[in-house]
Amino acid sequence: MPDNQQKSNHPAADTPSPVLNTEPKVKLSPLQSKFLPYVLAVALFMQILDATILNTALPEMALALGESPLKMQWAVISYALTLAIFIPISGFLADKYGTRKVFLSAIVLFSIGSIFCAMSPSLDFLVASRVLQGIGGAMMTPVARLILVKSYPRNQLLTVMNFAVIPALIAPLVGPLVGGYLVQYASWHWIFLINIPMGILGLIIGYKLVPDIRELAGKLDWLGFALFAIAAGLLTLAVEFLSQPGEVLPGVTMSAIALSLLFIYVRHARKASNPIFPLSLFNVRTFRIGITGNLFTRLGISAVPYLLPLLFQVAFKYTPSQAGWLLTPIAVGAMGIKPWVSKIIQRFSYRKVLVTNTTTLGILIILLAQLDASIPWYYIAPLLLVMGACNSMQFSAMNTITIGDLEGPQTSSGNSLMAVNQQLAISFGIAFGAAILTVFSDRLNFEVVSAFNATYYVLGIITIISGLSFLRLKPEDGRGLY
Repeated sequence: MPDNQQKSNHPAADTPSPVLNTEPKVKLSPLQSKFLPYVLAVALFMQILDATILNTALPEMALALGESPLKMQWAVISYALTLAIFIPISGFLADKYGTRKVFLSAIVLFSIGSIFCAMSPSLDFLVASRVLQGIGGAMMTPVARLILVKSYPRNQLLTVMNFAVIPALIAPLVGPLVGGYLVQYASWHWIFLINIPMGILGLIIGYKLVPDIRELAGKLDWLGFALFAIAAGLLTLAVEFLSQPGEVLPGVTMSAIALSLLFIYVRHARKASNPIFPLSLFNVRTFRIGITGNLFTRLGISAVPYLLPLLFQVAFKYTPSQAGWLLTPIAVGAMGIKPWVSKIIQRFSYRKVLVTNTTTLGILIILLAQLDASIPWYYIAPLLLVMGACNSMQFSAMNTITIGDLEGPQTSSGNSLMAVNQQLAISFGIAFGAAILTVFSDRLNFEVVSAFNATYYVLGIITIISGLSFLRLKPEDGRGLY
């Protein structure tokens, strides 16, 4: 479909309007209508529990695998990058083979990957297993979110999405605690094996509740997929290389190749009949603003969950369980604010909430730079509590405004691109945070705590600046979503 025609079909392109097609793609049974959001909740729970447990366990895993704790970022980046690479085909697979079959297959693959992670004898084997796990994850959460988008009217979308993630917020609450105690009193292998019972639960409720929604799907754009995937991988590797002494030239070369591939993809997408990410998506103004804000905002925010457990255990010498307890206020704050998210956005608008909240998050990250081992936990906990609440507000608002105005077949590709964007931002953020920490600690010879503090200053400033992108939203944007 030509760009100018697509533009005329979407009032949100340049002239916002609250009138949207609110009819869902499928009629749900009363049981499905009531409990279907829990399918997304289970998927999110598995992925978030896996991530939060892993972050707390990284120092102990590094010791067991004979690696430096400050070099373990690839156990996290490999998973996030795999998600970013394979999420683009999740929408295509769901449209062609049905949401039910793809979602259940994703849970099986994620569980098998978890078993291989638990068997890892080395960091290389662990990274390879995380890639396998990531392929399953790439289809699991995005497809679950897509199911909700296609199953409920748009004016219920914010409420349904907000409700769906409330049970999943339990994962970051118990994740650090469970991870801390498992690695301290049992073995780090159990942080992956714990995914297996959750996978069985997901299969059971998914089989009973997930509708089989299909869309007309053409041929997969393999060339576009390859261009995008290689570019994403090279950009992530480039960040890592640029932080290492003597590796600047390879890093710059990778960056140049990646940007060239993205340019080639744009030219390809303009001519392809069924590109993996149609450029017409960017005719929808709220999507265009939301996807940009998502990327740059998460660069600073995504590094914090990786860096905090390292700060507590490597620099402050906390035990894994102590670090786990100290991270729980983040989850408590996220859960506490959830019932108020819709009301706050309705009262102040998406524009005001996102600009103010992003600035607040940047300031909170800078405040982390003031921490040292002598500060009591009861001074640290309130800071992390507020940070968790702001994170929760940020993600709910960004995700909803990004996809809320998409309609028809654009929903699948737009949902996939948003998920890819999030995972790229996570992998870039972790790689960037680790790279900054490496520069301060190894190349500038900062003492460990000082290196962490300087890193938080940089990440906080980047986050504050990223909030300016949401100034392009209009006060009336998103009014049809609540």
